[in-house]
Amino acid sequence: MTATAYHEIAQQITSGAVALVPTDTVYGLAVSPAHPQSIQKLYRLKKRAMAKNLPIMVADEASLEELGADLNPAAKRMLDSRWMPGPVSLVLSLKPKKAPDWLRYRDEIAVRIPNHTFMLKLLRLTGPLLVTSANRSGQATPAEASDAAQQLAGQPDLIVDLGPRQLVPSTLVNCRTMPPKIERIGVVSAEDIEKHLYGR
Repeated sequence: MTATAYHEIAQQITSGAVALVPTDTVYGLAVSPAHPQSIQKLYRLKKRAMAKNLPIMVADEASLEELGADLNPAAKRMLDSRWMPGPVSLVLSLKPKKAPDWLRYRDEIAVRIPNHTFMLKLLRLTGPLLVTSANRSGQATPAEASDAAQQLAGQPDLIVDLGPRQLVPSTLVNCRTMPPKIERIGVVSAEDIEKHLYGR
């Protein structure tokens, strides 16, 4: 993909487009946090309850600090793992005084740094994006972009098709609890997470 193509996609998203994009796990729906109406459209496409917050993708650890994330010892240990960047999402507390305005009503975030060339280049152009799996809530995400789009309750504004994706989402680790709690088993097993955290 050319640099021009990346800039065009980034421009559309930062202007308010809801995009179906490839990640290192499943296809996702991505939207800029600066556009509340676009965020609402994403919820409608997924038929997702508005009470459920959307995960965030960032390009690097420095971006987490800019979001006001509380990088406690457990979070730092996970960030130092071989899955960062990669298929592990972290639930982190927020420092209210450091969080941007679009996070002012939240006390936690689920965030991930993807190990994916397209997404990392895109995120460096757009800044943090709200990204959730491209499926109707309660259903599995298809491997193909076209199938994912057909499953939605309407059409995204932009589809980036880079071929089949995995069918398994990221593993979700809650670093707000002590000890950290695995909220969802995905690509990385609970055994591997626990071995990294506790040396088991």
